[in-house]
Amino acid sequence: MSFNNRSRLDPSQVEDRRGRGAGTAIVIGGGGLGLILTIVAMLLGVNLTGSPTSDIGQVPLSTESAGGINDLEAQCQTGADANTRQDCRIVGFVNSIQFFWNDEFARRGSQYTPADTVLFTGSAEAACGYASGAMGPFYCPTDQKVYLDLDFFNELQTQFGAQGGSFAEAYVLAHEYGHHVQNLLGALSGSSSNSESVQTELQADCLAGVWAFHAADTDYLTQVTDQDIAQSLDAAASVGDDRIQSETQGYVSPESWTHGSSEQRQAALKDGLQSGDMATCESPGWTP
Repeated sequence: MSFNNRSRLDPSQVEDRRGRGAGTAIVIGGGGLGLILTIVAMLLGVNLTGSPTSDIGQVPLSTESAGGINDLEAQCQTGADANTRQDCRIVGFVNSIQFFWNDEFARRGSQYTPADTVLFTGSAEAACGYASGAMGPFYCPTDQKVYLDLDFFNELQTQFGAQGGSFAEAYVLAHEYGHHVQNLLGALSGSSSNSESVQTELQADCLAGVWAFHAADTDYLTQVTDQDIAQSLDAAASVGDDRIQSETQGYVSPESWTHGSSEQRQAALKDGLQSGDMATCESPGWTP
């Protein structure tokens, strides 16, 4: 997968806070599983609580300064830039994802509200509270923003065994924007029930697949390949609750799942990838 070199990027959809301090980082939401399990359980998650629960101390910050090498407006102007820089690639993915959902909402006679992605280093302050990069990417419905520390993609490979690749990054972002779509449609459950949480997360995986089916149609990306799809499916499997629990606590406890098993997450993503139809993910009792 690559970006069309001449496509025009819109860096205004990505807010760059890398290298800026956010004070003391604290885990948001969760509870009851212990600090480490709370962190890994929120990988690719959505924070609906709006309140902090655990103090994990000061997080070291990058020495890079805003407006320097991370000046997205100057550095990320075309698809050619997205093909050479990771942060520009993120801009390109965000542009493509939001282009698709804007058109899809319009086709359905509705209006899509854009959501910025916030890049940060170490920790960040969202309307939902302070967050650590150790939590992984998340969507905050209070300010309607996606939060991402780019180091997560390295951790996805080193700690969770993912193959990596640019389309694994695309899946992560598309999943978070799946939560934004749910929020706009009033389908983002605030229930503390684990079963409802799993359904919410699997639906976001399905919506990520719907975008991937149409990704090339947005003109930002070239045709999605089998290798790209394999990367996204591998990333989905690597953040399955069963795999995370097995690696962190040595056993699997399905009753405590919040995101679904590796098999469920792959199946949900495949549903969207194969149909390209949002209706695939809409049934109230939807289960992959």
